Amino acid sequence: MTRSACLIFNPVAGQGDSEQDLVVIRSLLEPTIDLDVQLTTEEIDAGQLAHAAVERGVEAIIASGGDGTLSAAAEALVGTSIPFGIISRGTANAFANALGLPDTIEGACQTILGGYTKIVDAAYCNGKPMVLLAGIGFEAEAVEQADRDAKNRLGMLAYVISGIQQLRRLESFDAEIETDEQVIKVTASAITVANAAPPTSILAQGPAGVIYDDGLLDLTIVAPANTGGAIAASIHLLQTALSGHAVERDDIGYLRAKRIKVTTTPPQKVALDGELIGTTPIEVECIPQGLTVFTPGMEEDTPVEKLEGLPNLIIEPKS
Repeated sequence: MTRSACLIFNPVAGQGDSEQDLVVIRSLLEPTIDLDVQLTTEEIDAGQLAHAAVERGVEAIIASGGDGTLSAAAEALVGTSIPFGIISRGTANAFANALGLPDTIEGACQTILGGYTKIVDAAYCNGKPMVLLAGIGFEAEAVEQADRDAKNRLGMLAYVISGIQQLRRLESFDAEIETDEQVIKVTASAITVANAAPPTSILAQGPAGVIYDDGLLDLTIVAPANTGGAIAASIHLLQTALSGHAVERDDIGYLRAKRIKVTTTPPQKVALDGELIGTTPIEVECIPQGLTVFTPGMEEDTPVEKLEGLPNLIIEPKS
């Protein structure tokens, strides 16, 4: 039986030839999947198209674009069992990288055709869908400086250059962070609330490994004393993220919680899944096991026993 799916395609995402990208996607998927292709426009975003598809009773939704497109489309699927296919064509492709999904069109299509899925957490930030993270302060400023033209020309390098430029005018702010268990008051330069994040999203890496299916958000606070400290903290965050060890600097803090509210003085810009959405305050809530995503294959069960190879091993049934 032929499967069906709604393909939501953002024609302005990425640096490549979007028309050719769509031709490739259709050539790979349509022999097996009956595709209903919907293009985003300035007036109609991926979220609206995804909600309409759900109302039509779609079997699956596939989104192709940047992280903002994926986040908007995913919101319609939170709390449903409708599987979500991801074909990343953005600048960062952070969501695919965070979940260990292929970030090439061919690899992503093969993943969808395989039909395997896993269930991950989702979140809402100020009522908006969040699959990755909300960045306050430094990260939001860097996102704002990396404009569309720069991203089209330079790709990920646009964010790197923007971040370096932003270090020159690093500013601190006072923040109040409220969880279900405590209220924290601190002076910081960057605060990140993450649902999922790859190691390259270094400002989210306080716990050294954002867990995307534990029902909790990961909060990282970066509070360097000066530009030199900010550079050192950033390097340390990247190193610990890649090594899998938690940070060990006094100017970096982290915690995990299901709900997090952040208020700042003065108000700070907020970047949600790579797009500016306004300023603080923000309230973020995790939606445990909220999203079903196509993945490359069956996840192997974690072994619960390993005895083979031990010297003089004898195993006997218990009488």
